[in-house]
Amino acid sequence: MADTISVREARARLSALIDRAESGDATVITRNGTPVAALVPIHEYEALEDAADELLAREAEAHRGEETVGLGELLADLFGEDGGRDQTAA
Repeated sequence: MADTISVREARARLSALIDRAESGDATVITRNGTPVAALVPIHEYEALEDAADELLAREAEAHRGEETVGLGELLADLFGEDGGRDQTAA
């Protein structure tokens, strides 16, 4: 489990936290008690990036061959001839 540290303490101990990440340990950084960031070993970050890329590639593959529309048609569908105003509210 990752250690937790406040932003203020992280600023003061940044070099030591980087050393921890380099040795394989993650640190969660909090602001007002709420987790806002994590300092993780680079191999964990790269694995996360690779997983996100794989997920996007799978989603794209799942939609391959589906009908597509042009930007003009999409905008017309979104906004219609009335510029996006609801014509029923008059």
